[in-house]
Amino acid sequence: MARMSEFRVQKRREAAELTLTTGATMAGFLFLSGASAAHAGPERVGDLLNLEPGFFPFEAGTGETALVNRAHVLKVALPAPVIEAQLDAGYDVATRRLVKMLLTSGESLTGTVMIYSPPGRDRLSDYCADAGERFRYLEQPDRTLLINAAHIVALSEVEG
Repeated sequence: MARMSEFRVQKRREAAELTLTTGATMAGFLFLSGASAAHAGPERVGDLLNLEPGFFPFEAGTGETALVNRAHVLKVALPAPVIEAQLDAGYDVATRRLVKMLLTSGESLTGTVMIYSPPGRDRLSDYCADAGERFRYLEQPDRTLLINAAHIVALSEVEG
């Protein structure tokens, strides 16, 4: 009978759909820790993606697990009703901007971004200048996306 390694870390699975820079999409599951090093509570998809450069495990719907390079992930779609972005400290007081994003794939997305900066430093240009997170939330009415900022070609504010 095989023994479980003492180094094994229990993870929970979170459904997601990855869109890669190749144009391929992968539906399946990310593996998240029960605790986050960045904040109180469990690890979130945004934590996993912004943790470090390199690869992360992703289980495809077929049950096969692949290591996926973060740099080649264009966007990650979280199914409704995932409200991960709303768990960020300051979400309720953040400045909201309705934006249109043009991605390197040619896809254009519209949604809301949150800017966590004090008044006067809460412009869209301030959002763009923030180099703190590689993957950023874009909230849409039916889902939440995490967009790889390295693949945003243009960002503009739209009238709501």
